[in-house]
Amino acid sequence: MVTEMVGEILRLKREKKAIILAHNYQRGEIQDIADFVGDSLELSKKATEVKCDVIVFCGVHFMAETAAILNPEKIVLLPEIDAGCPMADMIDGEKLKKWASQYPDTPVVSYVNTTAEVKALSYVCCTSANAPEIVKAVPSQRVLFVPDKNLALWAKRKVPQKEIIFWDGFCPTHHMIRREDVMRAKESYPHALVVVHPECRPEVIELADHVASTSGMVRFANKSNAKDYIIGTEEGIIYRLKKENPQKNFYPLKKTMVCPNMKVTTLESVYNALKEMKHVIKVSEEIRIKAKEALDRMFELYHPSNR
Repeated sequence: MVTEMVGEILRLKREKKAIILAHNYQRGEIQDIADFVGDSLELSKKATEVKCDVIVFCGVHFMAETAAILNPEKIVLLPEIDAGCPMADMIDGEKLKKWASQYPDTPVVSYVNTTAEVKALSYVCCTSANAPEIVKAVPSQRVLFVPDKNLALWAKRKVPQKEIIFWDGFCPTHHMIRREDVMRAKESYPHALVVVHPECRPEVIELADHVASTSGMVRFANKSNAKDYIIGTEEGIIYRLKKENPQKNFYPLKKTMVCPNMKVTTLESVYNALKEMKHVIKVSEEIRIKAKEALDRMFELYHPSNR
């Protein structure tokens, strides 16, 4: 049955001239049918480089919006229309306007894990990989950072000379990890390196051997000579890590690190999206242009070759 479903998805993909993008947190079977697996911005950028008419984004709503912002000439489908992001939902355009009005002439740095509306009101966007570099590059001594306070604190740790005023938002999946969880995992796997996401609390980051975005975790594991790793992010990435490093061991820092929104996408929902061309994600041109300016400014300010 699964084999037949996969076959039908691949047939429809060819017929519709589509590509399938899957976030690192997606189910294993979704990662297996994807043309590209990665983090949200990495995937949206990849879509700009590939000739296709349709983008099927297996992720959450803000990710499909970002793909639509960067690929206005392509149809972007989100297989599960209700797949949202609790952190992105912690701030909207009206809240941002009201908050930012208290700090005149202070540029807004928005995490890509935000709605198109919030991006459009921002000076620049950032990712979990480049937040410190972007904050440092912004031509202002003080910045506003939305929506993740933990990522803001990570940037502050790396760029102490900047004043960062942050919104009180967080990722529920990462924020649930406590210091005692890390200590417990270390006791269970004493020889393992602890690798955590910068969306984690500062008390967790302090105990980590390495802090990285999802794509950064993959690169680190691929290059490292260590055999055992404790992974402090949504458990879906462990599927990719094991697939690319079968000779290494990966353990979830906490077994409850599951994002429900990242797990709603199924083979059936991908099939239905392609078959019916449903759940098209659109961004108004006015918002799209402004949001793209914030994303483009990030690409201008961030130079990964300098890392």
